[in-house]
Amino acid sequence: MIQKKQKTLLIERENIMSNFVFIFVEIILPIFFIIFIGVIMQKKFQLDLGTLAKMNIYFFSPGIIFTKLYESDLILKLFFGVIAFSSVVIIIIHFISKFSARMLHLSPTKKMTFSHSTIFYNSGNYGIPVNDLVFKQDPLAMAIQISAMVFQNTLLFSYGVFALNSMQAGKLKALLAYFKMPLFYAMISGITFNFLNVNVPGFITTPISYISNAMVAFALFTLGAQIANIRFGAREMSLYVSMCIRLLVAPAIGLIVLKIFGISGLIAQALLISTAMPTSVNSSIIAQEYNNEPEFAAQTVIASTVFSSITLTLVIYIALHVF
Repeated sequence: MIQKKQKTLLIERENIMSNFVFIFVEIILPIFFIIFIGVIMQKKFQLDLGTLAKMNIYFFSPGIIFTKLYESDLILKLFFGVIAFSSVVIIIIHFISKFSARMLHLSPTKKMTFSHSTIFYNSGNYGIPVNDLVFKQDPLAMAIQISAMVFQNTLLFSYGVFALNSMQAGKLKALLAYFKMPLFYAMISGITFNFLNVNVPGFITTPISYISNAMVAFALFTLGAQIANIRFGAREMSLYVSMCIRLLVAPAIGLIVLKIFGISGLIAQALLISTAMPTSVNSSIIAQEYNNEPEFAAQTVIASTVFSSITLTLVIYIALHVF
């Protein structure tokens, strides 16, 4: 009887390990492969990071936002449900990051970047490929991830850009600058055309679709280029705290919120996994654009991205087995 139990436990451990290996090899490694190419290209050719940042903000991001919103079967109730869940998690993380930044005695500019590194995560260029690989292109799971991406990008390119820009140009100019960004109009038009069933001509949707398809690879490539020349601040406590909040505290809060509201099944799985993504590449990009602690911002991206290969594997396993 004891030998039978030991054999069962051994089989369970082997299954857990095989699941971990599968998740890591099939989901995590493909993402890091593109990042690695960006690192190599930057080392060899010294690409202009400012230009890459502008390409992401003004060209690729609007393309994928419009395409995903226009083409997806978005359910209004699900869309706002994802936003409500994400808002609760982000608000809690925001207060935790503010308290942590105060305890670390960070400067005002660094406090801003530190906060951004915890509340903004890679819901698009990292989250979409992960969702696609985990749920095998399930339309409901993808709709959840797209909703999370829309909310994250809207928040980043509104509040995020406004907060950074207002430190330099003032609040009014920062607000006006936001409305000059194409991403805002891509989001509005994508949602409007989707819900009104507007038939956009092919000569418009085809090139936008090409842009959208290239966004994930280009954003991951940009991340690789950004982190290629960054020295890892191994002695900087704020970096480790940021990484801990982003990769461990955020999904823990997400799990608690899901349990409190009794959400289960595929919806809960997709939502939990979406909270475990590393710091947003775009948060580093806008820090580069507005020259607000760009090196620290890039460090938080590389540190959280590297360690997410372990933490995200764990969260995916928990999501698929708890719900």
